Amino acid sequence: MASPTQLSVVAGEAAHCTRCDLYERATQTVFGEGPAPAPLMFVGEQPGDQEDRAGHPFVGPAGRLLDEGLVAAGIDRGTVYVTNAVKHFKWTARGKRRIHERPNAAEVKACTYWLDREVEIVDPDLLVALGATALRPLFTGKATVSALRGAVQESRFGVPTVVTVHPSSIIRIQDPGEREDQFTAFVRDLRLAADTAGELAAH
Repeated sequence: MASPTQLSVVAGEAAHCTRCDLYERATQTVFGEGPAPAPLMFVGEQPGDQEDRAGHPFVGPAGRLLDEGLVAAGIDRGTVYVTNAVKHFKWTARGKRRIHERPNAAEVKACTYWLDREVEIVDPDLLVALGATALRPLFTGKATVSALRGAVQESRFGVPTVVTVHPSSIIRIQDPGEREDQFTAFVRDLRLAADTAGELAAH
């Protein structure tokens, strides 16, 4: 039976990860958090600036919007496992700010080692992929969010998966009306995930 203790051991190993070069500029490894086993497992893209400093996933602006979405969808964040496809913050300097830079395929592949172990231990009923980078370790081939969104898919783990956008993409929308529409669609995806996980748990 999976346990938080197993996760703690793997997280401790990941804290010293040098499988790609991203560790050299990151403050620390940002491993996943949540119960094990868990009915829902959310896979984001990578830690942001605030996550890198705090050492916890989804605690910055995108995390706050995710929390809003979870509340609207009737999901208790305390019951789900939240992680990222890549565990180190990749960034480029812009003045005094550290700006997110998308991980490349090699970096995602190197970090999939940790995601594989998380999925094995957390043993979720359903995965939720947040954004394009999260698709790379979950699906083979050139999967896209737009092609997979709106229906339950099967990931390479054999686990039912719901694909949606990353919360940061909603934050970047300037038009208030469009931002509200995209948030509504995001919540709809989260409800699909919650409903499907509930149905799977009932069987």
